Amino acid sequence: MTEEEELKAIRERIDRIDEQIQELINQRAEAARQVAEIKQTNGGKPLYYRPEREAQVLRRVKARNRGPLDAEEMARIFREIMSACLALEQPLAIAFLGPEGTFTQAAALKHFGHSVNTVPLGSIPDVFQEVEGGGCHYGVVPVENSSEGVISHTLDMFLQSPLKICGEVTLRIRHNLLAAGGSLEGVERVYSHQQSLAQCRGWLDRHLPHAERIAVGSNAEAAALAKERPGSAAIASETAAEIYGLEMLAANIEDEPGNTTRFLIIGRQEVPPSGDDKTSLLASTRNVAGGLLRLLQPLARHGVSMTRIESRPSRRGTWDYVFFIDVLGHREEEAVKAALADLEAAASVYKVLGSYPRAVL
Repeated sequence: MTEEEELKAIRERIDRIDEQIQELINQRAEAARQVAEIKQTNGGKPLYYRPEREAQVLRRVKARNRGPLDAEEMARIFREIMSACLALEQPLAIAFLGPEGTFTQAAALKHFGHSVNTVPLGSIPDVFQEVEGGGCHYGVVPVENSSEGVISHTLDMFLQSPLKICGEVTLRIRHNLLAAGGSLEGVERVYSHQQSLAQCRGWLDRHLPHAERIAVGSNAEAAALAKERPGSAAIASETAAEIYGLEMLAANIEDEPGNTTRFLIIGRQEVPPSGDDKTSLLASTRNVAGGLLRLLQPLARHGVSMTRIESRPSRRGTWDYVFFIDVLGHREEEAVKAALADLEAAASVYKVLGSYPRAVL
C-alpha cells in the first residue's frame, strides 16, 4: 500500500469516527432536553445547573482517560459538550468583573464553557448585586492570587451578601505587555489592574524602570486605554490583545512562573456533596487571649483540614476582625458537621458561605 493509500484509509476512518461522535453528542443533547422537560413538569423553580453533578462527570472523564489526549484536555472537551447541552435546558447568564477580555471572563468560560451568556460588570459589588437581584444566574469573582494574596473586596462582600459559594475555578495567569505599536523604548506609561502591576513588578523594574505605572479597574480597561493613548502600554491577556487590536511587545512578563488566580462561583443555591468538596465560612471571636485557638481547635479535634484562613476588619468596631476559613469536606459530612457545630459554639459571629466541589479543571 502506498503512502497516499494509507493516508486515505486513515482519513476515511476519521470521517466514520466523526459521524459516530456527532451522533452520540446529539443523543446526549436529547437526554439533556428530556431532563429539562421532566424538571419543568414537576413545577416550582427547577435547578438546571448542578455543580456537584458536573464535577462528578468531569472527574470520571479524567479518571478513565487513556490518551493520547491528556486528561485535562479531554475534560475541557467534555466541559464544552456539557455547556452546550445545559444551554438546551436553560441558557445561563454569568456576571463577571468586566469589561470584555478580563481574566475573570476567561475563568467564567473555563468553568461554565462557551455556551453561556457572559455579562460584564464594572465592579465586584456590581457582580454580587446582579446575582442577588436575579439579573444573572451566577457570578464569577476573583478571591486570591498565588503571588499577591487575597482580593479583599471579594471577601468583604460576603460579610453582608446572602449569596452562596457554588464552586471555584483556578486560572493560570499569563501577563503580556500590549501596545498599539512601536517598541519598549517608546513606552512612557503602563496601565493595568493593581494586582497585575504587582505581579509584574520585577519585570517592569528591569525593562521599564522609568515608565509611569497607572492602576485602573481591569486589564481590559487598560488595553482600551493603551489603544487610545500614544506612548501607552497595557498589561493584559492575549484575548484582550485580539479584542482591542493591540500588538504584543513582550509575553509572559509575570514574575512568578506559576502565577495562578482562584475565582469563586457565587449564586443563590446550596450545593449537595460531590465527593470532593470544600467548605468556606466566616467566624469571629472575642478579642481575648487564646480566642482564635479555641475557634480553630474543633477542626483539629475532628480531623478536618483547614486550607486557608484570612482576617478582615469586621466593620463592627475598631480592631475587631472576622476570619475567613476554608476547610476540606462538605458541611453534610459527619466530621465537618461536628467540627462546624463546635466552632459555631465558640464563635461570636458564624456564617457558612457554602460547600462546593473543588476545582476540577
